Amino acid sequence: MWRQWADFAKQRLSSRRVRQENEEVNEEENEEEEIEEDEQFARINALLGASRKRGFHAQVRVFFEHLRRSLTLPCEVTGIEDFRWEERYVFGAGNQREYARLRKERPSYRDDYELLEIELDGHSEWMLWPGEDIAARLRRKSDGREFTLGLAELKAKDENSPTYDLLHDYSVFFVNYR
Repeated sequence: MWRQWADFAKQRLSSRRVRQENEEVNEEENEEEEIEEDEQFARINALLGASRKRGFHAQVRVFFEHLRRSLTLPCEVTGIEDFRWEERYVFGAGNQREYARLRKERPSYRDDYELLEIELDGHSEWMLWPGEDIAARLRRKSDGREFTLGLAELKAKDENSPTYDLLHDYSVFFVNYR
């Protein structure tokens, strides 16, 4: 009986020690993420400057001008997450055959695109926030079909490129500064 209790206590202590070590590692990772986020928000705030007092649409215009000067186009992008029309198929309620058929005609977050051009005040049936988001004119790499999507819904394929950081900053801005 004593031996069983001793084994149980060792397991409890070792699992507690492992949990503590994991918590310490997680805290370090969270601190690194917070520093990165703080740096990102500082970068965004520095870019926006005085436009922060003029409202969201003024800020989008500032970001648009910055992106127009900074992006090297065309560049390869993909969706950050499922596009509005895909949600019912991605989360299981929709028929997968129908989804495969519709993906041939509609843009999908799973596709790779070339970002050809950005424009302010562009509209499309595929944009999640038409009239608010910067419009991104894209060409799907698999079949050459062109679509216009919201830039905040896209990310660069190459995570090590300056384009990735530019688009990520814009998406973070668009979602958090509204």
